[in-house]
Amino acid sequence: MRAGIVLRISLLFLCMAPAPAFAEESRSDTGAWRYGGILDSAYAVDFNFPQENRWRSKTTTVQVNEPVLNMVMAYVRKVPTPGSRFGLEVGVQGGDDTEGLVPVSIPGRDKPLTGADSLRHVSRANVSYLAPVGNGLTLTAGLFNSYIGYQSIYAKNNLNYTRSYMADNAPYFMFGLGATYPINPSMQVGLYILNGYSYLSHINNQPSYGSQLVWTPTARLTLTQNLYYGPDQSNTAIEFWRLFSDSIIEWKEGPLTLAVAYDIGTENAAELSGHPRTFWTGGALYAHWNVHGPWSLALRPELYWDRNGRLTGSEQLLKAVTTTLEYKWTNTWRSALLRMEYRYDESTGIGGGFFSGRNLSLHVPGVARDQHLLLFSMILAVTR
Repeated sequence: MRAGIVLRISLLFLCMAPAPAFAEESRSDTGAWRYGGILDSAYAVDFNFPQENRWRSKTTTVQVNEPVLNMVMAYVRKVPTPGSRFGLEVGVQGGDDTEGLVPVSIPGRDKPLTGADSLRHVSRANVSYLAPVGNGLTLTAGLFNSYIGYQSIYAKNNLNYTRSYMADNAPYFMFGLGATYPINPSMQVGLYILNGYSYLSHINNQPSYGSQLVWTPTARLTLTQNLYYGPDQSNTAIEFWRLFSDSIIEWKEGPLTLAVAYDIGTENAAELSGHPRTFWTGGALYAHWNVHGPWSLALRPELYWDRNGRLTGSEQLLKAVTTTLEYKWTNTWRSALLRMEYRYDESTGIGGGFFSGRNLSLHVPGVARDQHLLLFSMILAVTR
């Protein structure tokens, strides 16, 4: 039944008209209104065959061994320009990938907003203004795409289908105020006042702060440094503020894209005796090669160490290697991405591992140390 619904919606998308993905997809707007949508369906074979049909320690693409609609999204937007200085973004979304946006309630650490399960279906809701200051100061207020991270919650925007553990444990969306300013053609800065690391959590009434520096020294090379600093616990004393750094280097040359991303975060645990300092870090290498025409290959090895189980819920070192074969079809305002992906994941550490139909862990029943996945996906998009 579920597979039939996905198929019918897919055919509808191929036959209808309009859509680019979001502001992170295209900067070529001239002030005109744009609208569009994405439909993302997949089937992942987990060779551990877990009884739960779920991928442990993951917040996107968590459903395995059954067809799933991971994302459906539609939006309208207008980018501010010198000729039309006000901008607007409004979008809605649904699918399994939106469920992980709602934080789990943890005393002293996370408390979902009232109505969070409904608010997760809002993908954008912001207004912007291009102020005539120097090279142009863009001000944005509301719900917008996170300035942190190399990957998007929308698989269409990424080199691989599944997201890295780094991406799943960093914000995909943010709510607050943002200001970006191009110092010169090769350098841009951004400053942010936010409601917190998780935009659907309300654990206190204090704001958090962020910054971004993007430097493009050559047409091929882009370096990005993102910082986040703020209180994400009920105790808002500055000694318990979270500090998070996200660093990205990207190089593009013809059909080849290479990128390296590194994250590191820390905070003192206010709710634990002695307030121990918690720590997490991760890194990934991204490689994408357009082999010929519509065919591409992508590779991503990654590491993620959650020393205290602060982000994933388990003290573990996660290692993964992901390879993706992609076929892309485009036709003016329509596009389709067909991807086949193989992924190997391994987790070591107390409480780590992946759901399994077998008991292969010394620490947790029904959990295996590693897993193999073979995933097939179809992403449809329309653009106007």
